[in-house]
Amino acid sequence: MKFKRRQTIEQYLSPKRVLVVYGPRRIGKTTLLHFYLEKNKDRKIFSAIGDDIRIRELFQSQVRDDILDFAKRYEIIAIDEAQYIPFIGLGVKMIIDAYPEKTVILTGSSSLNISSEIGEPLTGRHYTLTLLPISQLEIEMSRFELRNNLEKFLIYGSYPEVLLADSDKEREFILNELISSYLYKDALAYENIKSPDLLKDIARMIAFQVGSEVSYNEIARALSVDVKTVGKYLDLLEKMFVIKKVRGFSRNLKNEITKKSKYYFLDNGVRNAIIGQFSPLSLRDDIGRLWENFIFMELFKISNFKRETSNYYFWRTHTQSEIDIIREYHGKIYAFECKYKPSYKYTLSKLWQSNYPDSKFQIIHKDNYLEVLSSLDSD
Repeated sequence: MKFKRRQTIEQYLSPKRVLVVYGPRRIGKTTLLHFYLEKNKDRKIFSAIGDDIRIRELFQSQVRDDILDFAKRYEIIAIDEAQYIPFIGLGVKMIIDAYPEKTVILTGSSSLNISSEIGEPLTGRHYTLTLLPISQLEIEMSRFELRNNLEKFLIYGSYPEVLLADSDKEREFILNELISSYLYKDALAYENIKSPDLLKDIARMIAFQVGSEVSYNEIARALSVDVKTVGKYLDLLEKMFVIKKVRGFSRNLKNEITKKSKYYFLDNGVRNAIIGQFSPLSLRDDIGRLWENFIFMELFKISNFKRETSNYYFWRTHTQSEIDIIREYHGKIYAFECKYKPSYKYTLSKLWQSNYPDSKFQIIHKDNYLEVLSSLDSD
């Protein structure tokens, strides 16, 4: 299965700015970086991985003269997995301040350590590129072929390796390896999490609640932990690019729910791996959750690679009126209800219609989703 990224490093480069490429493990950051470096191989390039002890010692020393002496001979400085390097932000600030003409690119598999390291030193001096799983609009297939493969996307997601796998068995192996990296290696290393089983249990509970409002108190009671711990672990999972938090939409109507949140997984395959469920759709009772998660992430991916300042919400009232996804963009409101089967009958809330008469409403189902995504992409 072929695909082509809509994002390129060239699009995000700017004078006097460091480029930071974020994204989960094995999402294609290194491939994107190597593609850029290959196209610029006639320039003087320094390329390294963050676990290289020599480059770590250089930046950890914080000795300005040594760092600038290292940097002066290169036109492009690219460091993959930069989150492993202490004081990387301060060191890169020294370089970009002294040599604003140089191209400096960092990549990181989480927004945890690298974000804290570059946050203050590089304020106003960096741009970010976030890579997500492959969008339907990036896969080089006809709409007919995409629809024929829709069940695969709902079950196994769209990580690059998964799309390129030759069998479902291989896809399951890749996804299980991915969640092992997420829920054990990275999370435990970055945040000193002492209970991998608790992190996994919280992730599983969120996986079963996709599309529903999440109560921290309910999770805390179910797992016999305090609410602050639940919040800490959920925040960690979001920073590790496992889940995405969405809040309730409101224009201060008394009846609207705003205090609770919903969570979506950045990839259906990761969600299914966490609960150990790769059964075909015909044997599942969670098609609605899979579909809503899939559609939300496809909408979010479009906003991401178009560099839009879109905000995403859900809408629900205390009288049980609801809409799955609300997209707010340039003052316009788009409302989407996700129903896998085209035959599903849905009546739009009169409360929504009366309070948001200028909003655009659409039901997204398996027969029209590609047309909806394409129309948003062309806006």
